[in-house]
Amino acid sequence: MTSLYDIDLGKNPANHQPLTPLTYLERAAKVFPRHVAIVHGAARITYAEFWRRSLKLASALARRGIGKGDTVSVMLSNTPPMLEAHFGVPMVKAVLHSLNTRLDAAIVAFQLDHAESKVLIVDREFSGVVKEALAMAKAKPLVIDFDDPDYGDDAPYPKGERIGEIDYEDFVASGDEGFSWSMPDDEWDAISLNYTSGTTGNPKGVVYHHRGAALMAYANTVHAGMGRHPVYLWTLPMFHCNGWCFPWTLAVTGGTHVCLRWVRAKAMYDAIADHGVTHLCGAPIVMSTLINAADADKRDFPQTVTFNTAAAPPPEAVLAGMADAGFAVTHLYGLTETYGPAVVNEWLAEWDELPGAERTARKARQGVRYAALEGLAVLDPQTMEPTPADGETIGEVMFRGNIVMKGYLKNRAATDEAFHGGWFHSGDLGVMHPDGYIQLKDRSKDIIISGGENISSIEVEDALYKHPAVASCGVVARQDDKWGETPVAYVELKPGASATEEEIIEHCRALLARFKCPRTVVFAEIPKTSTGKIQKFQLREMAKAL
Repeated sequence: MTSLYDIDLGKNPANHQPLTPLTYLERAAKVFPRHVAIVHGAARITYAEFWRRSLKLASALARRGIGKGDTVSVMLSNTPPMLEAHFGVPMVKAVLHSLNTRLDAAIVAFQLDHAESKVLIVDREFSGVVKEALAMAKAKPLVIDFDDPDYGDDAPYPKGERIGEIDYEDFVASGDEGFSWSMPDDEWDAISLNYTSGTTGNPKGVVYHHRGAALMAYANTVHAGMGRHPVYLWTLPMFHCNGWCFPWTLAVTGGTHVCLRWVRAKAMYDAIADHGVTHLCGAPIVMSTLINAADADKRDFPQTVTFNTAAAPPPEAVLAGMADAGFAVTHLYGLTETYGPAVVNEWLAEWDELPGAERTARKARQGVRYAALEGLAVLDPQTMEPTPADGETIGEVMFRGNIVMKGYLKNRAATDEAFHGGWFHSGDLGVMHPDGYIQLKDRSKDIIISGGENISSIEVEDALYKHPAVASCGVVARQDDKWGETPVAYVELKPGASATEEEIIEHCRALLARFKCPRTVVFAEIPKTSTGKIQKFQLREMAKAL
């Protein structure tokens, strides 16, 4: 039935435009043209210049034939080109694919092929692994070198060779700052591509749309408590869920991006003290680095800095240490498929008065939905009925809303499975408390989160099984104050075979990215069910005693 209000009241350009974060930077450049948008070493880039450079990047891409639906891949650190790519690439309706800089060549090659990359911008820090990946890949993108002038004499390793056809600065210079950029045809159009960690086989390509990115940018300002002109320190990698959408977020309120290539204590304290940093995001390793820094590396600063973390809940001692150091920690939770954090532990003032154990229990919860998320539930994955909100009945955590991905690139089966029943199935198991706060209890796919990176226990086990002495193995998470979690491998050797812990770890390092390798190897009989299935819950209990 037609409503009274549907008659002659249709959409038109005056009253309906597709949501996109691109307009945020355009506005910031007009309203705050002389305000510093980016700090990188000695460089200070204003919003007017940030906008001009993004336009020139877009123009240069367009002149190379890049347009709607084309993939532009980047292998970059937290540097100005990464921020420029978040705007310049979608300005030509192309899709930004940010490569995890910790990946090995084989996975990089897979992603370049799967994404059908047309352009690849690569920092010389990573040219070695990228050169190897390009030799393996079928895709033949235009390769552009970024030679960072602020690489630093104290770099942990030298720059790699130039492997591109053109230098990034020359490429940008070839563009026109008067370029007429394009709004997306539809806010549902893809804006970026981020790959999962590949828990079962190859990683899946998670596709974000302009609408979700725009809404997430607004939501971040609310849940991170950002007022006008916040100063944001980049410790979270921008390749991770597009930096939780903060590259777009800061343009909303004219914030300043403080770039940081390497997460090191002195550099962080110097940035916080010298630039008046108000916000940063990071994994437990960043908190550990800050509070355990040498006295010579620490600096005093007058402001309280909001620290957003989305890994395992920080231990009480870490929270106390952070507070003493001048940081207020906000606990978040989300997945690549939800544009990063979509759940926040909204702390209630009355909880400050609770006894220590009860207060700690509240801090262990993941929380409630972001304002930009329409639904957060704990459901029985078979019946799709809500579990009782008793804090005890375990179900699967599920999401619904505009900050949930479009789906998995070229993988309709996985997309349909993830969206079964009209909800996104996270694969995480948790409970719903009576007050509506969720709490994770386990991860159904045995993911280990170490330093903010996902590690698949299955992938590590596959590597272990390739060792000729390994008969059976199981990999589980071990709690770690510095990294949040680290992998511990339980290995049962073949009869008559021998191997040392060092030998097993070195074997894994030859097959896996270093951060995925077990830190500890325990030789023991692997507990199994009568059907031969490894009992990981027993391994987890064993790991607690290590």
